[in-house]
Amino acid sequence: MGILENKRRARLFYKYLSTVYDRVNPFVWNEEMRDEAIAMLDLAGDERVLDVGCGTGFATEPLVEHAGKVHGLDQSVHQLEQAWDKLGKYDPVRFVLGDAERLPYRDDAFDVTWSSGSIEYWPNPVVALRELRRVTHPGGKVLVVGPDYPRTSIFQKMADAIMLFYTEEEADRMFESAGFVDVEHRVMQAKPGSPRAIATLARVPGE
Repeated sequence: MGILENKRRARLFYKYLSTVYDRVNPFVWNEEMRDEAIAMLDLAGDERVLDVGCGTGFATEPLVEHAGKVHGLDQSVHQLEQAWDKLGKYDPVRFVLGDAERLPYRDDAFDVTWSSGSIEYWPNPVVALRELRRVTHPGGKVLVVGPDYPRTSIFQKMADAIMLFYTEEEADRMFESAGFVDVEHRVMQAKPGSPRAIATLARVPGE
């Protein structure tokens, strides 16, 4: 387990990163990649959407433009403060301080659940994925973006020491263990040589 797959350390990390996050983030996860991932959801405009690990609202903001009602959850109050500055605390997004492994929502509360740049910090990703499935109604979609596992051994060792990086095959295993069906992946990259991201789209069984 990487050093940032620990909730206390991750919160401390984001306490300092939050002030520069929006300037640093585009080097590995830019607007074009984000918009491509959102397009995978094929939103109709009236969906109830939850953004798990919403951070500074980088994905939350455009989700508001494509969905009916958006909720955002993050474990870092410092990241949420940045999101509140952008979007307000309650309107148009309802932000909540919370844990991906214990989502404070009822079963089947959302049509779509989104999470980008968060799974790599989850100590128990399958447990959290099951929570995403629980709060998404049968037939609903879940899309998770995380870091692709490096291809060279030196970067693999660095990645393993920091946080969760995974392959498409490992993503299949995690999503299937969490009870999802129709799992598909899209690998994205800001530019040649930059870290790659995996966008995984899956469906909750039913309907």
